[in-house]
Amino acid sequence: MPRIFLLEDEEKVAAFIRKGLAEKGYHVTVCGNGLEARGLLAEAGYDLLIFDVMVPGIGGLDMVRLIRQTDQVTPILMLTALGATNDKVTGLKAGADDYLVKPFHFEELLARVEALLRRQNAIAASNQYLHFADLTLDTFTKTAVRNGKTIPLTAKEYALLEMFMKNPNKMLSRQHIAETVWGIDFETGTNVIDVYVNYLRNKVDKGFGVKLIQTAVGMGYILKD
Repeated sequence: MPRIFLLEDEEKVAAFIRKGLAEKGYHVTVCGNGLEARGLLAEAGYDLLIFDVMVPGIGGLDMVRLIRQTDQVTPILMLTALGATNDKVTGLKAGADDYLVKPFHFEELLARVEALLRRQNAIAASNQYLHFADLTLDTFTKTAVRNGKTIPLTAKEYALLEMFMKNPNKMLSRQHIAETVWGIDFETGTNVIDVYVNYLRNKVDKGFGVKLIQTAVGMGYILKD
């Protein structure tokens, strides 16, 4: 069931939208205040965001700008009583994906919601697989396959391999690996990076003629064919 977050302070409008979308199989969370919405959005992920421009706390446009600082992917549909072209341009430049002017028919809202979700699903599907040489990583199931052999991965091994496959033929320092995979500053006194790279090598390279994860002496590691 797709999850939709609706930021709308007009109770009748919010109830109208939630009821209609719920009847179409969507799960809708409603909030009427931008400040409260910011906290709720930080706690859970949603497939689509619908923001009214004029809401108390933090306005819809500012909410879009805040979201886009950390999330460039989740589609955002703006609702407003302002129909001028300049207002639409402002919303789109802020990071919104579509713009719907009040009053509107529910069928039009539904069509825009479905179109945004279809586009998002297409993007997700196109990014599902990462490929390098004879190695494939499925970012949905978080499993790897090399030359037809399935390679089970732990959470950290998956994160490490995903990082390598998104940066092929690039020398990656231990500092970069630590910050990307562990989200920490690298401590020179620990060998955790080398230990996990070795774990990953034993799964990805062991038994294959070509070793993909190579050491750049004194610099770091590189995924190279």
